[in-house]
Amino acid sequence: MFAGAFLILLATAVAQTGDTPDKSAPPSTVTVSREVKDIFDRSRRAVVKVHAQDEHSDIYGTGFFIDPTGTLYTSYSVAGDAGNFSVEFEGKQHSARLVVADVRSGIALLKVDLVSPALPIGKAQELEVATPVVAIGYPLDLPKSPSFGMIAGFDYKYMGGYFQTRHLRANLPMQRGEAGAPLLNLKGEVVGILVGSLENSSACYALPIEAAEKIRSDVVRFGEVRHGWIGATVAEAKEPSEGSRTLVTDIDGPIRTSDAGLRPGDILLQVGKIAVHDVEDVIDASFFLTAGDTVPITVVRNGKKITFNVEADFHPASPRPAPLISTWPSSSSHGIPLSLDGSRPN
Repeated sequence: MFAGAFLILLATAVAQTGDTPDKSAPPSTVTVSREVKDIFDRSRRAVVKVHAQDEHSDIYGTGFFIDPTGTLYTSYSVAGDAGNFSVEFEGKQHSARLVVADVRSGIALLKVDLVSPALPIGKAQELEVATPVVAIGYPLDLPKSPSFGMIAGFDYKYMGGYFQTRHLRANLPMQRGEAGAPLLNLKGEVVGILVGSLENSSACYALPIEAAEKIRSDVVRFGEVRHGWIGATVAEAKEPSEGSRTLVTDIDGPIRTSDAGLRPGDILLQVGKIAVHDVEDVIDASFFLTAGDTVPITVVRNGKKITFNVEADFHPASPRPAPLISTWPSSSSHGIPLSLDGSRPN
């Protein structure tokens, strides 16, 4: 919000100079301000205020419609431990019901019985550091407002603890009431969902939209979220092999009983659709596992590539809410379990 206001002030200053814009120059603040306003105007109708109640007080947050049948995303911090949901849409209050609240991803899905607008889905995977982004939310219970910033990083951990999948760090302010707001690229496509703020609310973390869509896909397919589990602990190998430094140090769970399962000493190259280069890549690979799905796994063993299939089981820890957790220790370095407990950023 503050960044957007700053750009508008700059735009006014440029306009008052009366200078003719140089068409060969990079886009001016006037152009950026107009782009942000255009995104806000096109997207704002699909962004709604979410009301809920817990045992202590009323809760307010932001949500946004993701399909034309009234399904919307919001933050777990808004809906996870609450009830009596309603959504403020076009000046009216509409009752909403909880579809799922997933502590591992930090998001929730609500359903309102109405025909709704819907924001288009983008690809967080295409973002780079310094990519401009826009958020739309209800800061401090004020009217719907845009915020403008840029992607500052892609983080697996914060303050010594690991997220359950990579998060987008955006250097735009996140105020109380903006949890669950959509993070948009300059095409107006959703690339993330605001789930937590950093110190002094000067920046925020957003769950990549692909991770949110994994949760929604589970619900559509099975009527529930199915966090998958294979069971392995990995650590950094001393030497890379085929571009990966991810060494399997221990195995457990369903992968132990598979015919061609992982073995200590294997170097992981791929888990499902996720290529593995570094130990932290296993965090993303773990998050996107779905119980009951067959998962292809590629490793290097004794200098040869081997691919085998394992059926993911239900994660034994997924029903338990948990804070951010640190890596599991191994004898040589910090190992990371192939499937971590569910959690959400604070």
